[in-house]
Amino acid sequence: MEISGGLDLTPVWLTVKLAGITVGLLLVLGMPLAWWLARTRSPLKIPVEAVTALPLVLPPTVLGFYLLIFLGASGPAGQLWTRIAGHPLAFSFPGLVVASSVYSLPFVVQPLQAAFEGLDRRAVEASFTLGASRVKTFLLVVLPGIRRGLITAAVLGFAHTLGEFGVVLMVGGNIPGETQVLATAIYEYVEVLDYGAAGTLSAGLLVFSFVVLVLVYGANRRWHAELKL
Repeated sequence: MEISGGLDLTPVWLTVKLAGITVGLLLVLGMPLAWWLARTRSPLKIPVEAVTALPLVLPPTVLGFYLLIFLGASGPAGQLWTRIAGHPLAFSFPGLVVASSVYSLPFVVQPLQAAFEGLDRRAVEASFTLGASRVKTFLLVVLPGIRRGLITAAVLGFAHTLGEFGVVLMVGGNIPGETQVLATAIYEYVEVLDYGAAGTLSAGLLVFSFVVLVLVYGANRRWHAELKL
């Protein structure tokens, strides 16, 4: 898919698709983890928190290297996926989803954990006292109580996935139509000195990231103002 001037928009679609699937997976898998981290007194809490936060401090190429080994043809996940799908996870779109989920994990889990820690436990206990099931309590009490944290986690996870470079390049390469996302497309345009196309895509990411941060900070400011009232 191209627009006038020859700029291929396929990486834009692949990036949005990748970010959407990644955030969906992380909300489903990260919510139980965030709930456990918010409520547990287990001595394992600190090590689990440290592992969850590792993508924040590890260089993306280091994380990408280990994921490449794990997802590649000789890795455990790669061998299992090869038996199922006929090809390893590395250098495929499903492999990008796995890598992106690991890389964006703290951006989803940490806001959810903070939201769970700030949840009024009396409301949850009252729901149980009134005979509501765990599922009903979660849907009618817990989710509305953490809605701001949930939105923040989804927005930050989505935005962070859009800007990935080192991890996706290591795990997915730069295969047009398959694993070429915005960041790697910009890199390729710069390599061939097409600064116009690189600038257009970069400007789009810059504006989107700025808008996301304004919305998140604005929502958090309004939330804190409401709490003071």
